[in-house]
Amino acid sequence: MDKNFDRAAEDVGNIIALEHVNVRVADQSQAHLFYVTGMGFTRDPYIDFGMRNMWINLGRQQFHLPVGEPQVLRGRTGIVVPSLSELEQRLERIAGLLEGSRLSWTRDNGHTAVTCPWGNMLEVAEAGPSDPMQVGMPFVRFDVAPGSAAGIVRFYSQVLGAPATVVEGNLGPMARVLIGPEQRIEYQERDAVPDAYDGHHIAIYVADFSGPHARLLERELISEESNPVQYRFDNIVDPDSGEALFQIEHEVRSLTHPMYARALVNRNPNQNNVNYVRGRDTF
Repeated sequence: MDKNFDRAAEDVGNIIALEHVNVRVADQSQAHLFYVTGMGFTRDPYIDFGMRNMWINLGRQQFHLPVGEPQVLRGRTGIVVPSLSELEQRLERIAGLLEGSRLSWTRDNGHTAVTCPWGNMLEVAEAGPSDPMQVGMPFVRFDVAPGSAAGIVRFYSQVLGAPATVVEGNLGPMARVLIGPEQRIEYQERDAVPDAYDGHHIAIYVADFSGPHARLLERELISEESNPVQYRFDNIVDPDSGEALFQIEHEVRSLTHPMYARALVNRNPNQNNVNYVRGRDTF
């Protein structure tokens, strides 16, 4: 045996996938215009909520967009697309139709910073030719109070069983939580006080479903016993001191959840009736 490998380097931890970000939108037609026509994503063709909700597919992840008082994620969602130039061309085509909204975008340090019509910020990067994620959601990054990153790392490590560490971000200390082989949740310390929590949420799948539940229940952190394959919590606390650090609802799903690893339909956004190419409808 003359080969030595760092086997721990391939560990992915207990959280297998970050599946979706859920924020309310004020108007479904504007949401479709932004997320489908502008961003180039795909409205899920199978799960139909009529005019009260819509699911938007991007690779193996989704945005869930129920209609109501708009919600704004306190941070930004990381997105990967095949081409930033094509993205910006699509946004240019819809800009006039969303005049008066908060829609904006700018190329900044190798990525395109996009603000949706209601103020949600997306950090969009261009996928490399060999990147395993060509379109999708590699991370969600929240802004948190100074001094909270270390406690957040302890929470995810000890309560949820996820690899987590404090790293030095561009703005200072940041808690980085690894999700499966390709994703992460980050908590960037910021001097500014985070906005009040408005109820937006994220959804994750975990391999050990009962262990985190027991540890959350012991700390009285379970906010909803949804059904046999799902529960929710919305407070992150330091497991050592019990101090509340950040509020963000986690929809926690087991790997026996019927929607785990569901195949999501993704279209090729470059197809249209002018330059249509037979056989290239799907991404």
